[in-house]
Amino acid sequence: MPEEHTKAVPQFLAHKEGDHVAVAVQDVSPGTAHGCILHGDQDLTVDVQDTVPLGHKIALTDLAEGVDVIEYGVRVGITTAPITAGQYVHTHNVRSARWQSSVAH
Repeated sequence: MPEEHTKAVPQFLAHKEGDHVAVAVQDVSPGTAHGCILHGDQDLTVDVQDTVPLGHKIALTDLAEGVDVIEYGVRVGITTAPITAGQYVHTHNVRSARWQSSVAH
């Protein structure tokens, strides 16, 4: 009989390698959380700092204030405060990059 390979159901998903954030696919409580990259074969583990509701974002890496936030392999936001890996990423620490110019001010 073939050996069965069991994988834990991911708690969050990143879209591409190099993304700074991942999306919670269930409510995630503080502690160790497991996820994966959709377009890749990499499993991820993050020490989650805050409760992250289903559909919201978790930081995968530390980000300084005023830097781009990458998701889907593209710039989607700009940090308004420093963010550490595992923190809840939302309007309290990121603003949309949708209407921002890519030219530095």
